[in-house]
Amino acid sequence: MASGVTVADEVIALFNQMKVRKASSQEEICKRKKAVLFCLSSDNKKIIVEEGKEILVGDIGKTVDDPYQDFIKLLPKNDCRYALYDANYATTETRKEDLVFLFWAPDCAPLKSKMIYASSKDALKKKCPGIKHEWQVNNMEDIQDRGSLADKLGGNVIMLEGKPC
Repeated sequence: MASGVTVADEVIALFNQMKVRKASSQEEICKRKKAVLFCLSSDNKKIIVEEGKEILVGDIGKTVDDPYQDFIKLLPKNDCRYALYDANYATTETRKEDLVFLFWAPDCAPLKSKMIYASSKDALKKKCPGIKHEWQVNNMEDIQDRGSLADKLGGNVIMLEGKPC
């Protein structure tokens, strides 16, 4: 069932920037988003970029030691969110970089929040075509271990963000 929630233009623009990954200078690479959270507007009518809930590529090694663990810390403990995470990983054959769409719906989130986020997810996914990996997570135990994300990325993942799985 559709919720009638729309997707803000800034969300679509940010997705397209993350998907394309074009950057010519080191400065542009540093400003690229590694992870970002999306939430519902206060009137529950639009999916928007959540203010201050992002990790930039340039933050890695400075204010961010482990981008995956820092990404997990961005997630609210008691409410739902959508997220895009630009995963860097290595398989037994090659190194890869893929966007992962995450639907965070913790068990302790209010029922109304879970319902509106679940029914609005397709509106966001339709505006963000080409995402290879989608992951719904309902508790911290399922996301803490980087092996869980490695499983979603496919077989033979041996490293995620430079750390063994």
